[in-house]
Amino acid sequence: PRSLFDDAVNERLRDAAPLAELLRPRTLDEIVGQDHLVGVEGPLRRLAEVRQLTSMILWGPAGTGKTTLARILATSANYFIESLSAVSSGVKDVREALTRARERLGERGQRTVLFIDEVHRFNKAQQDLLLPATETGQVVLIGATTENPYFEVNAALMSRSTLWRLHPLGDEDLVTLV
Repeated sequence: PRSLFDDAVNERLRDAAPLAELLRPRTLDEIVGQDHLVGVEGPLRRLAEVRQLTSMILWGPAGTGKTTLARILATSANYFIESLSAVSSGVKDVREALTRARERLGERGQRTVLFIDEVHRFNKAQQDLLLPATETGQVVLIGATTENPYFEVNAALMSRSTLWRLHPLGDEDLVTLV
């Protein structure tokens, strides 16, 4: 339910947004430094264009656009996006997100991307909770991590996901942004 003040809050947040938020890409074409994934022939662009996202892990240093890429992929492919942070979310939060995704699929036929930031921080039991939903297609999992997922994400979840490596932004990329 929307509050009477939601629009005012959102407007004030936009006015006070940090530079990084103001520069945040809104479309695949605006993403800088990840052409190998979202360029004209990029594999993630193709998945979004045919609206057939698959579960994936986005691995790269901080500031490479993992969260932004997940949001843009979901919206470009017409999926609803549920976002959780492994730092502040627990099993209850995951279960609730999975329930909402199932209801959304049943009621509106809309698929859900479950984006989990810092997925490497979930323990084995929390990661295992995601397995049935990713296997059945109830959700498309997009996990973001700065840590090597081969050591930090359990093998069962890795086997159900495609790993995509994001590169650090180079000097040319930063010039483009400025």
